[in-house]
Amino acid sequence: MSDSNAVSTSNAGGHATGLIVGRFDPPHLGHSFMIDWAAQRCEQLVVFVNSSTSADTAPGELRAGWLAELHPGVHVREVRHQLWNDWDDEELWARWMALFRAEWPLAAGPHVVFSSDAYVSEIARRFDAQSVVVDADRVTVPISATQIRESPADHLDRLAPPVRAWVEANWV
Repeated sequence: MSDSNAVSTSNAGGHATGLIVGRFDPPHLGHSFMIDWAAQRCEQLVVFVNSSTSADTAPGELRAGWLAELHPGVHVREVRHQLWNDWDDEELWARWMALFRAEWPLAAGPHVVFSSDAYVSEIARRFDAQSVVVDADRVTVPISATQIRESPADHLDRLAPPVRAWVEANWV
């Protein structure tokens, strides 16, 4: 995958529409940082919460609800699927992109795709959009959802109150 369209967070400008794609399983303060950062740079921001009952730890509908509550000016959509990730499989990419296009709620866009992960460049390329990598080294909020899933009690301080309450009740 080429990062030729990627820009650093310090170079991003205003965009009509933006997209963030992720599992957010569970959503944490690093996700909120990225969503808020991206929302400040877009007229309209869409967040796709990938949900696959075979891979979800927290239910997708719940994760999407938390993000919608935490970011009321953002379009949050649960995207249900039974797809997997294989960045070298063109047929699978076609299925992902068809799903994303079918779920896109706005008349135009996305014009930019935000992520803290490298795959953003390929998604953006396939949308003919710009890619923006946000805090890839997770310096601003040093946490990942994987770390939380592996040791939830150790990272409760990195969760917004509604997420923390659910994690404490269900995982700790």
